[in-house]
Amino acid sequence: MYMKTFLVASDFSSNARNAASFAYQLAKPIKADIILCNAVVVPSEVPIASAMVWSVEECENLIESSLHELKQLKNSLELGDTSETYKPAITCINDSGTLSDIIEEVVKSQKIALAIIGTHGSSGMNQFILGNHSRELINHTRIPLLIVPAETKTNRIRKIAFAADFKKPEQDLSSIYALIEFARPLEAEILLTYVCDTDFESPEFQHWIQNFMTELSNKANYPHIYYRIIRNKQVILGLDWLCLHGQIDMLAMVHRSKTFMENLFRGSNTQKMAQHIPVPLLVFPG
Repeated sequence: MYMKTFLVASDFSSNARNAASFAYQLAKPIKADIILCNAVVVPSEVPIASAMVWSVEECENLIESSLHELKQLKNSLELGDTSETYKPAITCINDSGTLSDIIEEVVKSQKIALAIIGTHGSSGMNQFILGNHSRELINHTRIPLLIVPAETKTNRIRKIAFAADFKKPEQDLSSIYALIEFARPLEAEILLTYVCDTDFESPEFQHWIQNFMTELSNKANYPHIYYRIIRNKQVILGLDWLCLHGQIDMLAMVHRSKTFMENLFRGSNTQKMAQHIPVPLLVFPG
C-alpha cells in the first residue's frame, strides 16, 4: 500500500467529523497527508426535488457553503494538533455528484493510498439508505477503504485482525502484504484470523496453513504476525466475537464480489460487518 495521501470523505455530521479526527491521528505516524472531500448533492439532481427549478446561483451557493465547511473542518484538525510530531498537510476538494463518483475522480488524479469514511448510528429508513451507501462504496472502490464507526476513539492502533477465508490465497497474500506496509509505521500486531465451522482441521489443511504462514513470514520481513482460528458455524458471528473479545483495534477484510442479486439482498460478509462493526473496518478490494 503506497502510503502518501488519505482521502477523507465528510458530510459534516458529528460522525464524519469523528472519522476525520481519527484519520488525522492515523496519518501522523504514517506521515501521510490528507485530502478532505465533500460530495455536494444539488437538489435538482435528487428525484424528489426534480420538479423544482434551481438557479445556477443557488447551486453555486451550495458548493461554496460546502467548501466553507471543509475549510472549517481543516482548521479544526490543524488547531487541535499541539504536538511536535509530523503534521499532515490538508487540502480540500468538493464537487457536485455522488460520493462514489467523486472518490473515483480524485483517485484517478491523485496518488491516494486510502479512502476513509464514517458510519452513521441512525435507524429505520435512514439506516437502510446509509447502509446501501456504504455497500455501494465497498462494491466500487478500487483502493483500500477504511470505515470508521461513530464510537471510535483516536487511540493508537496496536492490533489489526485480518479475516481470511483462504478461498483465494494469492489475493489474501497480496492484501496482507499491503496491510503490513500499513501496520509497519504503527508497529501494530497483525492477527491472521480464520473462522472455522468444524471442531478440527484436516491434516492437509494444517500442513497447508503451516506452509502459508512460513512463506508469509519469510517474505514479509515483519515479526508481528500471528495466526488464530475461531470456532463458529457462521463467519459473521465469529468476527463479531473477535471484535468484542479479541482486543483488536481494527478489522481488515477482502471484499469478495458477489452476483448482482446476492449483493442486492444479502451482500458480502464485508458489507454485513460494515453495518454494525464496533471497530474500524479496513476493506481491501477483491
